[in-house]
Amino acid sequence: MTSVISHTTVDSRDAYAMSVFWADVLGFHDDPEDPNEPGHEECGIWSPDGTQKLLFVEVPDDKVVKNRVHLDLEPAEGSRDDELARLLGLGARQVADLRRPDGGGWVVLADPEGNEFCILRNRAERSA
Repeated sequence: MTSVISHTTVDSRDAYAMSVFWADVLGFHDDPEDPNEPGHEECGIWSPDGTQKLLFVEVPDDKVVKNRVHLDLEPAEGSRDDELARLLGLGARQVADLRRPDGGGWVVLADPEGNEFCILRNRAERSA
């Protein structure tokens, strides 16, 4: 017997704002029958095919130390550097640039509440 992941929960100061940011980053959507709204203490977003869910839950404290779990993202379209520019435009902040001269590596970003995540090269870039 095994377990499956139902969803990933992210503690947040503003669950709604975080759900909007991450929906834009990932192309996810909220439940049209129970849409996320400002002031909601729990806001969920789903992948287009409904197989992945992120849940943002309001907590009273700010994030103060490094995440113990983070997302590693790769662009669905375009290059890592194109996606980096898009994510910065959405409000992400660059924390560390770990790209290597050979094209490998990644960039560490933080979402608007400081949760770290990484942007990697896409599959085509890694194969080249």
